[in-house]
Amino acid sequence: MCSDMNAYVCKYMRSSSAAYKLACELIGSQMAQAWRLNPPEVAFVHIKQEHWAGLLIPHNLSAPAIGSKWLNGVLDITPSSMGLIEQGENTLQQLLEIALFDFWIANEDRNANNANLLYDIEHNRFVPIDYGCILNTATFDYPMSQLTSTDTILWSDLFQHISHDVSQTVLHNAVKNIRISYETNIKRSENQIKEIVDILPSQWMIPTDLITVKLQQLFDKGWKSDVWDNFTECLNENIN
Repeated sequence: MCSDMNAYVCKYMRSSSAAYKLACELIGSQMAQAWRLNPPEVAFVHIKQEHWAGLLIPHNLSAPAIGSKWLNGVLDITPSSMGLIEQGENTLQQLLEIALFDFWIANEDRNANNANLLYDIEHNRFVPIDYGCILNTATFDYPMSQLTSTDTILWSDLFQHISHDVSQTVLHNAVKNIRISYETNIKRSENQIKEIVDILPSQWMIPTDLITVKLQQLFDKGWKSDVWDNFTECLNENIN
């Protein structure tokens, strides 16, 4: 519980080395907001010394944690809760948009074994969480590489549940809508680079020029084209 009277699930620096995974959490959240994917709001959280009492884990008190706002009325998507998710065109389009976002941002941690999704039952919408493994699991030293089909949420029982009995017409329309919004989402995301660099905590010890160069790879014409081709190929492989 924080001073703004909201509760947050926090991740924090565990060592004295640069906090690249925290940077990925920030980048992923900001970019998902630009794509209008409904991620939880994030905030920088300063954890007081007394709140660490009794924890036998290393931590860096001087560095702000990154917190995802606690949400009520959502359930964690697991094999046992999957049956509560509404099937149909709405949830299919949402899941495909999240999948495409993961291809674009090279998120290797949303897959068949780990959905990293919540589900808002009242509003019938997915809530994507956990971005520590974007950019090929926080790889800043090498160019990005494409995901394989089995690295994605398309290779999952959840996708089969959502797409079950969906007609080819519905699927075609969903993909068409996503293709139309793809460039718009990317353009909105490009505006996030400066904001991310401006708010990146210096205590995380990450060179801002390294972040800028890495994020600019997301907007390379060849990368964007290859992402779309890879997404549609993987979709065709997994649709029944």
